[in-house]
Amino acid sequence: MSPSKRSSSPTSASSSSDAAVRDRPLGRSNFVVQWGGASAGAQGFAEVIFPRFAVAAGTTVPDSATREGAVVASADHLVLRRGATGALDLYDWWDRTRHGQAPRRRVVTVRLLGADRRSIVMTWRFRNARPVSLAYSPLLAMDAGVLMETIEIAFDAVEMV
Repeated sequence: MSPSKRSSSPTSASSSSDAAVRDRPLGRSNFVVQWGGASAGAQGFAEVIFPRFAVAAGTTVPDSATREGAVVASADHLVLRRGATGALDLYDWWDRTRHGQAPRRRVVTVRLLGADRRSIVMTWRFRNARPVSLAYSPLLAMDAGVLMETIEIAFDAVEMV
């Protein structure tokens, strides 16, 4: 995908962005995730695993959208990992979903930050996001590592802005 704006919504038009293209590749360690949880601010996620952005088989995309580079979400999911702190916000979201009491779907936003950790250099928005699985890393008596909490999120559309 090029640095220009891309949308996975089959009905929205993509347009070029004035995003600055750099002569060096971007770093990947400074980012914030907003997922609309109990605390509306950025969450302390340690890892974001992006899905493949592909045109799903059998998906009808208008010709104009295809020419502009629009993609629809494939069956892959967004994966977010963070150190477990005892907060139940991710568990509550997943639990309500599995019991059919899902709150309205959310927008999950991932922002890649520049070296100054303030400027935003790339943004991905995942629309109509909902949890599909929640997992925790193994508990190991011989390891003093961090307990990790992992949520896998399905979505209907992704947009880079």
